[in-house]
Amino acid sequence: MRIASFSIVIIPLLAACVAPTPGAVRQVPDPVSTRYINPGTLAALPGFTHAVRIGPTLYVSGEVALDSTGRLVGPGDVRAQAAQAFANLATVLRIGGATPADVAKLTIYVVNYSPKDLEAIRQAAPDFFPQRNPPAGIVIGVQSLPQEGLLIAVDATAVVRAMILPRDQRVRERPY
Repeated sequence: MRIASFSIVIIPLLAACVAPTPGAVRQVPDPVSTRYINPGTLAALPGFTHAVRIGPTLYVSGEVALDSTGRLVGPGDVRAQAAQAFANLATVLRIGGATPADVAKLTIYVVNYSPKDLEAIRQAAPDFFPQRNPPAGIVIGVQSLPQEGLLIAVDATAVVRAMILPRDQRVRERPY
């Protein structure tokens, strides 16, 4: 009988000691929440979301050389189309909370690819091709892209550092 009455008194007291106070509870975002990103300022190819962010990882679909009205930029000009595609990529990254420095991998699709195209692409988007420690990536020559006249599409995977680093360690440039 004595043990039972001891339990009746002690268990509620222990629970009160370990229960958080109302001010101590902090809401932490779900680390695997999914966010679909479709900026109204960018034209979209039917059937694709511009980007999906799952936790701190941002997956960006193939950004192409379409302006905000859906018109092709730079017909026949790989460099001009690369500049527009990477500008669109930068917009999606920004809305997703990332920067070009957060990009871990780039995949670049080029219609009728020739090795000389790579230098034109790099010149069109220097922020994405730093001299030191550029992202992992590949350039793939393709026969065509989803819309007539498109010469380049760029997709990316980025890790949003602002979501995983303490505030005092967040940087805008590649730290390595």
